[in-house]
Amino acid sequence: MRAHQIMTKYVTTVTPRTTIEDAANIMLRCHLSGVPVVNDEGSLVGIVSESDFLRRTEIGTERKRPAFLQFFASAGKLAADFVHERGRKVEDIMTRDPVTVTEQTPLSELVELMEKRGIKRLPVLSGKVMVGIVTRSNLLQAVASLAREIPDPTADDDHIRDRVTRTIQATDWRPAGFQATVRNGIVHLHGIIFDDHVRQATIVAAKNIAGVKEVHDHLCYVDTYSGFYVESPEDMKAAS
Repeated sequence: MRAHQIMTKYVTTVTPRTTIEDAANIMLRCHLSGVPVVNDEGSLVGIVSESDFLRRTEIGTERKRPAFLQFFASAGKLAADFVHERGRKVEDIMTRDPVTVTEQTPLSELVELMEKRGIKRLPVLSGKVMVGIVTRSNLLQAVASLAREIPDPTADDDHIRDRVTRTIQATDWRPAGFQATVRNGIVHLHGIIFDDHVRQATIVAAKNIAGVKEVHDHLCYVDTYSGFYVESPEDMKAAS
């Protein structure tokens, strides 16, 4: 999937000349944690977000540096903080030159940008024009919608067993002696694991195969130091 398939197309924006008060009210009214800033030509010039309102004189949260730190701070830094804390327009507090993506940016790249830059929203541009925005909520919606997959017509028991086996055998953490049995879409996992994280990973991998209705865990844990052997929690519960 790509940005244009999940982005919000009709985006609430403000201008650089929007007042701080108006921008805050727009964000509150629309339940937004941040909004793009566009100029008179419609070009993106910045982003204003909740964090930009944290250091403000109105609420007494401006930076109060000890005298010795004030001495070491540059005049430019002190002046920039003064504008950010006391400016009256969005242009005084916004983040300029925000990170942007195109309509064809793949989801994997969107997620990487959000994680690496620590940001929650990515404006989507077509040329210089903003055509949408991707937020973390959009990604959450994509996960929810993709979870409702269309049934695979080839997902009979033989196909399911082959896919489960191939998927797990292709990993670096696969259980030793792994085998899968399938009946009526119900998968049973067998093998030996040496780390309990492998149990959950194997179950998740099986559940992601099209046509799988249930997954039953028969993976046995073996302690590499003592050789101690433990049946799966499911098997122990069935035996009790």
